[in-house]
Amino acid sequence: MSKLITSSSHGKGRTCLTFSKDGVRAFTGGQDCIVRIWKVNEGADQEPATAVDSDGAVTCVAAADDCWFSGSEDTEVRQYSKDSTQFDGILTSLAGVPVRSIAIDPKGRRVAVTSDELFVKVVDMEDTMKVDRLEGYTSGVRSAAWHPSGSLLATCTGNGKIVIWNMAAPQPVIEKTIENIIPEVMDTESPEFSYDCSVVWHTSGDYFFVATKGHEIVTVSRADWTKSSTYSDKNASGSITALGLSNNGVYLVSASSSRVHIWSTQNRRLITTQNGTPGSTITHVAFSPRENLVAWTDTDGVFTRWPKAISDNYPDPVKVTGATSGPATIPVKPSRGLDLFLDEPQDTLDDVFGDDAGDDSDADMPPDDWIVDDMDGALHLPDAGTTTKNGFVKEMVSITKAQPPFLPGSTPMENKKRYLAFNMIGVIEITDQDTHNIVNVEFYNQSLRKGYHFQDNFKYDLGYLGERGAVFACQPENDHSAEIVFKPYSTWKTNDWTYKLPRKGTVCLGIAAGGLPLNSRDSNDFELQGYGHVVVATSENDLTFLSGTGRERRIMALGADFVTMVASAEWVFVVHRAGSTTIDGSQNLSYSIINFEDFTVRQRDVLPVPKGHTLKWIGLTDLGAPAMYDTTGCVHVLTKYRIPHHASWARVMDTNLLERRQGKDESYWPIGITESTLMCVILKGRQEHPGFPRPLMQELPMKIPFRQETAENEFVERELLLVQTMVDCLDEELTTDDIVAREKALDKEMIKIILASCKENNVPRAIEVTKLLHNTAGFDNAMKIADFYHLVGLREKIGWIKADREDAEDRLLVARNKRRRWMKPDAPLRQLAPAVTASSARFDPLGDTRPPPVIERPGMARVTRPIIENTRYTSLAPPSTPAPVAPARSSSTWDDSSVLGDSPPPPPVEAKRKRAEVDAEESSFPSSDFTAMPPPPKQKSNPFARKPPGEASKNPFARKATESNRTIHKSDSFFDKVEVAEADSASSRKRPAAAKAKDKKPVGSGAKQTTLFGMLPKAEKPAPAKAKKAAAAAEPEPAPEPESLPSEFETQTDDITMSDAGISLETQETQETQETQETQEDTQPEEVIVSARAYSPEWEETQMDEDVVEA
Repeated sequence: MSKLITSSSHGKGRTCLTFSKDGVRAFTGGQDCIVRIWKVNEGADQEPATAVDSDGAVTCVAAADDCWFSGSEDTEVRQYSKDSTQFDGILTSLAGVPVRSIAIDPKGRRVAVTSDELFVKVVDMEDTMKVDRLEGYTSGVRSAAWHPSGSLLATCTGNGKIVIWNMAAPQPVIEKTIENIIPEVMDTESPEFSYDCSVVWHTSGDYFFVATKGHEIVTVSRADWTKSSTYSDKNASGSITALGLSNNGVYLVSASSSRVHIWSTQNRRLITTQNGTPGSTITHVAFSPRENLVAWTDTDGVFTRWPKAISDNYPDPVKVTGATSGPATIPVKPSRGLDLFLDEPQDTLDDVFGDDAGDDSDADMPPDDWIVDDMDGALHLPDAGTTTKNGFVKEMVSITKAQPPFLPGSTPMENKKRYLAFNMIGVIEITDQDTHNIVNVEFYNQSLRKGYHFQDNFKYDLGYLGERGAVFACQPENDHSAEIVFKPYSTWKTNDWTYKLPRKGTVCLGIAAGGLPLNSRDSNDFELQGYGHVVVATSENDLTFLSGTGRERRIMALGADFVTMVASAEWVFVVHRAGSTTIDGSQNLSYSIINFEDFTVRQRDVLPVPKGHTLKWIGLTDLGAPAMYDTTGCVHVLTKYRIPHHASWARVMDTNLLERRQGKDESYWPIGITESTLMCVILKGRQEHPGFPRPLMQELPMKIPFRQETAENEFVERELLLVQTMVDCLDEELTTDDIVAREKALDKEMIKIILASCKENNVPRAIEVTKLLHNTAGFDNAMKIADFYHLVGLREKIGWIKADREDAEDRLLVARNKRRRWMKPDAPLRQLAPAVTASSARFDPLGDTRPPPVIERPGMARVTRPIIENTRYTSLAPPSTPAPVAPARSSSTWDDSSVLGDSPPPPPVEAKRKRAEVDAEESSFPSSDFTAMPPPPKQKSNPFARKPPGEASKNPFARKATESNRTIHKSDSFFDKVEVAEADSASSRKRPAAAKAKDKKPVGSGAKQTTLFGMLPKAEKPAPAKAKKAAAAAEPEPAPEPESLPSEFETQTDDITMSDAGISLETQETQETQETQETQEDTQPEEVIVSARAYSPEWEETQMDEDVVEA
């Protein structure tokens, strides 16, 4: 609450006050016969201007657009220049009686002057000689007040009468005399005579406020000049000494002795109270016409200013809005017996709220034996004759009454008006015209949706405002069945549709409409994105799902009693009761979230409504999260609602802990939630729902009701919850600009907490908060803070945390992967191979033996992948029938790469070795079948078996007689290299030992190739010259080879060397025999040496690995 600005302006006694029209200056007068002019924006130590022309006590002051007036007990009304002390002259004089009040009409043309004479003077300001005398009084006139239109003048007399003059007639006439409202004060020396008894007209002109002799404030309607409502509160007791109205008519200020009270004219409830100078009596109070400020003067001569008298949570007292131009809410007593649960009247309010509930003696307020609920079950009344304790029923025979179905934002009919819907999109208002209803639909954002109204002949009692359209429903009556009407927001009325419940007696319990938010009023947007979805809850215990065009999609059995529901773009949030209420006061409410697309239940759990309380409201936040509010005054938001079966309710606000509520009797009617703000309507006293005219929407900041934590920690946790909800709402996006900005701001707040923790030497807290940082730059700032406080260990730990964060996978990617797993997208269908030709056999899907699709596992990928090259000397399968040549693969043939995933492709055809055409039956398998067909089984033989006598001395590597004339195709490039090597090493023909082969480097051997295990190949021994010449003589001229063959045939050396290594590892005896044979037979070509292995069906390529390992 702002601090008061007090200034001593006059002596003790009655004082008066007024503001200039622009609100820049304030004029005060008192018993010291002077008028002081104050600058409102300056402080208490200012030196005001002073007008000292009066010879008697100043009793009243008034200001016009270009001048100001003062009246005093010396019978003179003086006129001064605007905002100055320059005296311009006497406006009028009286016949020896004091001036009591001065009132200037709204147009600034006439001035009404009252005094102790039995008439009122009305002086024309342009021609002061033109004066109208309003006669007919029997006592002096204490005050006068003009109607906002200037057509009426209300005067208050000393004998307790209010006389209303019609000033629009050619001659002023009395229109009405009202008695027995204001007090009768004839003694001018009594303290009560100094009280301001002026009538205060509301800005609408429909009624005026006046203080009664019963120390209350009442409103008197202009229509019939009768008392219509009363302003009273137990905290505002005592005589009313002054009244004033705000510039827009939203607030009324009153003074009682030394206290100032501010009331809302919309609901007649006390908003705030301020204490003035103790022991004094405030004689005049007024609102500033330009700013949020209230000023008053008292009998001690003190001028007091109260800046920001109206809290920021309330509407501004200066700005004029549409809601402030209408009349105040006037209560009308409903029909007796109206009850929340449609039963007979129950106990009185004293039994429910205590003995103090019915202390108000106002005859115009509703009696204490009834109360109207807004169909949200906020009140639970036990049965008659039962006793209660702490709101719980004690007797076993009394069962908690079930909360009836309701729609959020709806109110009961009162004074032939009600709200069908009141949410963040707009309002649906109903006005009962007996034979029909008038439905008025208004929206807050007129650029997206245009308001409309229509005549309702069916008298709809249910309404819902969705993103894409409005839904209305009426109940069955006589032969007419229940009916649901959907009106989309498009410009085409033909898009409206009706859905009927034909079964007799079927009642519509609730309706909801969900859809994507509107971005424009373009009709194409409606057609492309559709009209959303409509859900209807019926008395047959089912939910009917309809499309936005009225197409029936599904009827889902609910299996519980429907209570309420609200819809979003993707799902509908339904509250229901499975079974009955409990004996200890629990409503036993549960909720379900049902998807519109596939009708699956995403969430299902219990609603956290405590025992003895009921649900007041459910809705959606601006992020689409479900929210609820119950009679405990707590607000809960459902987190992780997009993750199936992971949702939980987080308490984000407790309205009982609000600072503005301390010492006040008020409640709140929620409308929606935006970020960390609760949008609501503030209700005063026993008010249960908003009335008419429509009250303004208020904003209440939400704070998590932590019990012991500081404000900084509460802000951090609240923002963390908000950011996490925003991240959960993403789909494939990693982040958004809004999330990044919030994370940066959140990191700054965390750095402040780390700073405070380091200052208190609370290292564990600092480490704990450091782990919550989002950006790595925050770790550097945290380390700087640790260095500043010489916390070496903390700095080192923060460095470790930073290193772990940098080495770990990106948190945004981790979050997206989690969302993908949560949403469980369907696996892609396996691709089937289409038929190559029309005549081919039909493909059998069940006969597909191919491997399943590859699952990506980056952590299990191999670092290297060896590639096995096929050479001329690669072992082959035993000769059999020639393999058929695979047909050319067309562009439409199925691609195995889509299934095999990371499997290495087969080597290209150009990289394969070519065999001799003469031995085609021994050709290798097609490359496409190499990995699919297993090698033939190996024939096991005992290398140590005794050989036949005839073969003991036989060379196993000698050329067979049957193969003496066999033609061998040789590569020219290969033998050219052999000749070069033979020329350089002609002196040595003996095969080197295995240990020396590693150190030899053959000349002209070309590029060396890496083998399977990364080892360099052994140097190849040049072929003997005789064998080369003999083979060349018997061999025809070889065909020219492609250019790629020389590089390909270089790998033959590797194969021969590995074969030799394998042979030497068989037995020592075989190795010695081989060396002896090579020394004796120089004419044998080297190809024969490896023929036993190279063409053996028992040997395969993979055996090279085993041989090397054994070596």
